Order: sequence, then structure tokens, then C-alpha cells
Amino acid sequence: MHYILVAGGVISGVGKGIIASSTGLLLQSMGYRVSCIKIDPYLNVDAGLMAPAEHGECFVLSSGSEVDLDLGNYERYLSVSLSGDNNITLGKVHKKVHDRERKGDYLGKTVQIVPHLTDCIQEWIERVAKVPVDGSGEEPDICIIELGGTVGDMESAPFLYALTKLRHEVGSKHFSTIMVSYVPTIHGDQKTKPTQHCVKAIRSEGLIPDVIACRCEQPLEKNTITKISVHCQVDVEQVVVVRDMPTIYQVPHLLHEQGLVPLLLSKLDLPSPQNSLAATKGAEKWESWMNLTLAKNQGDLKIALVGKYVRNLDAYMSVVKALKLLLISAEDLEPQTESQDPDRYRIAWDSLASASGLIVPGGFGKRGVLGMMLASRWAREQNRPYLGICLGFQVAVMQFARDVLSLKDADSEEFCPESKDQVIIHMPEVDRENMGGSMRLGLHDTIFQPGSESSIIRTQYHAEYQSRVLSGSPPYLGFIAASAGCLDQAIKEAMANGPE
Repeated sequence: MHYILVAGGVISGVGKGIIASSTGLLLQSMGYRVSCIKIDPYLNVDAGLMAPAEHGECFVLSSGSEVDLDLGNYERYLSVSLSGDNNITLGKVHKKVHDRERKGDYLGKTVQIVPHLTDCIQEWIERVAKVPVDGSGEEPDICIIELGGTVGDMESAPFLYALTKLRHEVGSKHFSTIMVSYVPTIHGDQKTKPTQHCVKAIRSEGLIPDVIACRCEQPLEKNTITKISVHCQVDVEQVVVVRDMPTIYQVPHLLHEQGLVPLLLSKLDLPSPQNSLAATKGAEKWESWMNLTLAKNQGDLKIALVGKYVRNLDAYMSVVKALKLLLISAEDLEPQTESQDPDRYRIAWDSLASASGLIVPGGFGKRGVLGMMLASRWAREQNRPYLGICLGFQVAVMQFARDVLSLKDADSEEFCPESKDQVIIHMPEVDRENMGGSMRLGLHDTIFQPGSESSIIRTQYHAEYQSRVLSGSPPYLGFIAASAGCLDQAIKEAMANGPE
């Protein structure tokens, strides 16, 4: 087993997940089998109860596990199926150690961060890295480990210790490190000092960067790259420039141009893939990826997203990855906004009217629900393509019940328990006291009856979690086709290619 650690410095949210996913895709294109692990050094057990506005989207795996949004990136890029164990949180590790202590597994020893917690982390990584994820049933060749946060964070210390120990035990030929750093431009001058400091920090932990991936808005100047090379004591070839791209799906191409994979292969001393079929499939996937992501734009289609958390795009990560969206705050569509801020109200409705299709995604709480209902009514009355997901499904049902079925008090038990006409209720089997993992989670078959195709689709489930870059989610593909005015043609082509 070979490991590639992707860590970050300077600031969080710098793009470690995209770089990790892109690296995995490039390795797949060479015929290697790749798995991924995301480490989140927070005390939450999982992402299920974390506020989307603060932490971003909670991604749900086919197994039903609620995990960090970066696992969604891994699945979209690599077309793999991961499990909840591929997301290691400090909360999970603490819980596991506490459970072991209560069972007496430590035989009365004083349980400490080192070695008990750090050994648990290392064991977890080594176990999960060997689990097949690509449907072949074969053990991965490489496991990419993304360490969340930034090097130097107090909560990351146990993980860095465990990773350093893992590197020592497997050897430097089986463990490589990519350090992702942000290179800011201030008054036209590209600053390298933050990168120097974060490289120094990770070296102090016992990890030696083999690649320094420099995130920046514009390409780095030659003297900037040389400066990083000299002060961080790496070759110029080990400094990879990851500038902003028109789309994140072009990042693999950017890394490919700079020779990232040959560099990693030389550091890891990886043998050539033994499976020629995997190499052929990898090459075909890479060609398809290039053809799709570098294709000339055939035109724009404006899609409006009316949601609660539009101030933080990460809250709708899986939806945003599938579409380029016009974001509208649901509250801006409500009558109260018209009296408080007429300009904002007018802009919101003008934006909605200019869209070819409308998405209303999930959310919790009553804030913005009225605006979502008004948007749902507008789409129905204007016969505009509408994709309602989770809460978007519920508000459409509530609005339809009020307008068409004359149930003026139609509401949800979640928002209005005293309503006489509750058209949305809690599932009877759900535990209302403990919120974590209480929803109906995981992959389930959903069948659309032939002849029931419509430009208005409402689903309680999140179809975006099954969307991949090279194979889109059917409800989303149908919605886009309807918004572009070619739904019938798309259905005929899909049926011609098979019932799947």
C-alpha cells in the first residue's frame, strides 16, 4: 500500500479536496486503483448535525453515512463508492477509544493521547485504505489522505503524530506528502512568506513535503517559484502552481501539464500497474474527462436556486457542482422584504423570472419557507421547469395543497405543529429526541413510471449525491433537458441507450 497525504497551510478552504481528487483521477488514468480518506479534526462524530451555513453541505453516502462534503468530491471525480469509515473525525476516534476502555481492552492501563489515540488513528487508516471502493473487489494500490484544517492547529496534533508514525513504519518510498499553500498577491507582489512558514510547520511535525501545491488567483511568476524552491529547499519541479481555473474540473488537466503524476511515481517508487485492463479503462476515462471538461461552451442556461443558505455555496456543494447557478435568497421573495427593502425584493423576482429553470434544495427550519413556496407557485403557474429536493419537495406539496386543494391551513408538522391540515408529517418510526442519523438514509431504488415524465420534478431524496462528472444524475439531467427545451429528445436518446 502507498499513501499520499494532502495537507494545507496558511488558511483552510484553500482547495485541498479538489487537489486530492484531481491527484486521484490522474493516478486512475495510469491504471492504479485509488481510495481516499478525509480526516476532520473536530469533535463531532459526523457531519449530520453540523449547520450547512457554517460547515457546508453534509454529503450522504450510498451506505447512509453522513460525511464531510469532500467525500462527495472524491466520489464525483473517481467514480468510487466510499463508506463512513473513509471520513475520520476526532469525535469518532475518541468514541472508539472510550468504548475500548470501557470494555477493558486496555487492561487497566492509563489511556492517553499517545499511544492509544494515535494508534487508533493509524490502525483506522491502514484498515480502511485496503477496502475495495471501485466495484472491482480488488484492494487499492494507493490511498490519498486529506487532512482537514491547517497544519499547526491544536486539534490536528494527534493526527499529525499518527501520520508521521505511519510514514516511518511504511517507509518514505510508500508515503508522499503534498503541501497545499496559499500564495497571496498584495499590491501586485506575490508573497511567499506564508508558504515558507507552513512548510516549516509541517517539517517540524516530521513530515517532509514532496510537492508544494501553490494556490493562487493568477499564474506565479518565475522568480516567485524560484524563491519558494530555494527557501523551502525543494526542486523547482516540486513546486506546482494551482491557479484559479474556469471550472474545478479543469484542475486535473492543470496538474497533468506540470507533471505531477511522474513526480509522485518517482517519489513513491510505484511499479507499473499489473492490470492492463485497468490501465486501458483509466486512459479511456481520462480521454472522456478531457473531452468533457475542455469542450467549447455551447451556450449558457440560467438556472435559479432559491434556498436558505445562499451566503455559503458549500451548503449546496453537490448541487453547485452539477450546475452553474443564479442564487436567490428565499427570504428576498417574501412580502415582508418588499416593504423593508423594495429594491432587493424586485431584484430577486426579476432574477427568478429570467431563469430557464428553478431548483429549490433542502434545508431545516421555517426561515425562508414562505419564499420557497412562492417560488414553487410561480414555477407551477408559469410552467417553468422545477426541481424540488427534500424541503423543495415539501414546500411544493404545501403550496399545491393550499392553492389547488383549497386547504388554506396546509403546512408541515415541522413548521406548524398546531396546523389542522398537516400535509407533511414526521415519519412515525423516527426518534425525535436524538436527531443524528434519524432520517431515512442510504441508497434506495426509485422507479419513474413510463409516461410520467414532466418538467416539474419533486423528490424527497437527494439525487445529486449519486451524480458523477462522467455520468450525471437522471433527475438532474432531465431537469436540465427540460430547461433547455429538449426533454423529449433527451428521453428518446436515453431509452435508445438502454433502460438504465
